[in-house]
Amino acid sequence: MAIDTIAVAVGPMDTVRADALAETVLEVAEPLEATVVLAHAFTDDEYEEFREALGFDERVEDVDPDAVAAERAPIPDLVDRLEEADVDYEICGVRGDHGTGVVEVATDVDADRIVVGGRRRTAAGKAVFGSTSQEVMESAPCPVTYARDTDVLE
Repeated sequence: MAIDTIAVAVGPMDTVRADALAETVLEVAEPLEATVVLAHAFTDDEYEEFREALGFDERVEDVDPDAVAAERAPIPDLVDRLEEADVDYEICGVRGDHGTGVVEVATDVDADRIVVGGRRRTAAGKAVFGSTSQEVMESAPCPVTYARDTDVLE
């Protein structure tokens, strides 16, 4: 199976693991000349908060989620790394549940692989907060690579 498109699940907590995500995706995307899709899912509340914080004046219904995602950390850092490596990329923002949104983007772009970052959590933390990474892995339309951040414990 060829890998032409890699979706990378990106959220605000991924700022601390942007380097690890970039390294993980570049290991595959660069030699295979795959396109990387940076996928950022926003809940409605997050979307409105980010839209306002980033200075978009339009009503929330009129602002393209891709434009909001492009400005939201850590997307600009990942873009810099992809451009340095001369890897083609797209930015896809989507409104909705985090895990479902990432899977939706991966399905829409016909991703051959998803890269998702995560942090070590206690069993209680998983039970209380859930796990976007786990949801993506269980619902993904393709194989998932999990880039674990061992330095962050929630």
